[in-house]
Amino acid sequence: MPERIHKKKIFDFSQLRRVLQYTAPYKKWFYGSITLSILLAIITPLRPYLIQYTVNTYISGGLSADLSVRDRMIQMIIYVTILQIGILLVETLLRFYFSFITAWLGQTVVKDLRIAVYKRVLSLNLSQYDHTPIGTLTTRTINDIEAINDIFSEGLIPIVSDLLSIISILLFMFLSNWQLTLICLIPFPLLILATYFFKESVNKSFIRVRNAVAALNAYVQEHITGIQIVQAFAAEEREYQRFRKINREHRNANIKAIFAYSVFFPIVEIVLAFSTGLLVWWGASRVLHLPEKQAASLPGEIMAFYLYLNLLFRPLRLIADKFNTLQMGMVASERVFRVLDNQDMMPDEGVYAPGRLRGKIRFDHVYFAYVDDRYVLKNISFLIEPGETLAIVGHTGSGKTSIISILNRMYAIQKGSILVDDRPIETYKLEALRAHIGVVLQDVFLFSGSILDNITLRNKEIPFERVVHAAKLIGMHEFILRMPGGYDYDVMERGNTLSLGQRQLLSFIRALLFDPSILILDEATSSVDTESERLIQEAIGKLIANRTSIVIAHRLSTIRKASKILVLDKGEIREMGTHDQLMQKEGFYFKLHQMQFEKA
Repeated sequence: MPERIHKKKIFDFSQLRRVLQYTAPYKKWFYGSITLSILLAIITPLRPYLIQYTVNTYISGGLSADLSVRDRMIQMIIYVTILQIGILLVETLLRFYFSFITAWLGQTVVKDLRIAVYKRVLSLNLSQYDHTPIGTLTTRTINDIEAINDIFSEGLIPIVSDLLSIISILLFMFLSNWQLTLICLIPFPLLILATYFFKESVNKSFIRVRNAVAALNAYVQEHITGIQIVQAFAAEEREYQRFRKINREHRNANIKAIFAYSVFFPIVEIVLAFSTGLLVWWGASRVLHLPEKQAASLPGEIMAFYLYLNLLFRPLRLIADKFNTLQMGMVASERVFRVLDNQDMMPDEGVYAPGRLRGKIRFDHVYFAYVDDRYVLKNISFLIEPGETLAIVGHTGSGKTSIISILNRMYAIQKGSILVDDRPIETYKLEALRAHIGVVLQDVFLFSGSILDNITLRNKEIPFERVVHAAKLIGMHEFILRMPGGYDYDVMERGNTLSLGQRQLLSFIRALLFDPSILILDEATSSVDTESERLIQEAIGKLIANRTSIVIAHRLSTIRKASKILVLDKGEIREMGTHDQLMQKEGFYFKLHQMQFEKA
């Protein structure tokens, strides 16, 4: 669902201060941009002032002068013109540095923020991903952080620069002729009113746009990932129509903003034309009523005020838009900081980090729920001695995968305790605990990149010889060499160029390569053919020697040799024992076995 931002939270100075804290390492650049904005505010009105001075002193006053005086005046006009060109070049150079510094500062802050957000996303509990669309987090990490860049390049600092320029220009105008200044500013209440309505309209539209972008990202990411299901069930037309609806909302939000721009900018031009008309009217009336000597200074004054008005309206045209950009940057920052402030992470207060685990595992009256107190595991207790293999069986949804999820602390338990080598798992350093637990999941995920990268997870410390050894152990080495490029073959996104069985085998190599003390196989052979399963079973036989293993499987034929078999039903332990013991009981496991093999 798109996030709704209340109006009272659209702009928050405390939020702005927090964004500005990220400029602390780049104080010189930040203060440099402020200094440049002050210099630009001082330089901007100088050219109109020099034109007024030149026209009144050397042009209007030189018309009745003799030839020698005229020559000196022409020479002074040339000097002033050169000075004007110099000021223009300096102003251009300062504006270039101002634009570059603000853009550089914004991109640098964005880089730091994006790193911080991505680091936090990596550390969030898996429960966050159970109810937060991936596309939404993608929007937070990319689009929203990019909007924060606009705070610097198009928002806060440019607004400060524009306001200083407006104040400087008005100061020059009032010092030159306060009466004429007030006359020229008569239409300004209309501009202020138009600016207010423009700001409110565009701001609401931008919030709708941001929500629509998040919805689009989430929808497109989800449905492109599941395109195989969409096509397999001929659902293209339905999904297409739903996408059109979401996209229409995005378009409508943008059109509303475009409409506001289309109304506002002509109003600004009308107000400027009205002010210019008042300037001409005032100048004409003064010429008619003032003596010739006093009227001689009017041409320069009128020319200067005409330039002042254009310089004044240039920032006024955009300041409302820039303020909206600043507001939207604040909205985006509020969303980004919500991710950064998310404390739903697995506590990592443990300090114990052994070089190797013996592999003893004890569950003691463990209760676990994904949501509130709706427990999916209830009063789970069992013991696995080092080197033993525990097989877990049960119907879908009985809690098999939940057991391994809480063992490596992907989720936190609500009651009871889990001990590894007689120590609570909370006392282990999180990274150290997970480094000793190798996992092969039923749903294999491969990243874009080479086979080698997916096996080693880009760990440069793993030598290639170890990779080859693990691949040979699984019987995949020859297959990999037959692929174009061998170990450098690109598996594409999610391993789409490989079969399910091949992906499963690669993930198995990945787990074995890290030589875990505890090996977890979650339906590891469910997606492979009989021949591949035979290869895996042979490899497992070699690997589980002196290694604690937990095997979750629907194929009961693969777990007959397990040290113990744990039978789960609706989150509770129904039976436990060896295959022979459970078959003799003719209980829950016996029924599962009979149902699975009665056809055979």
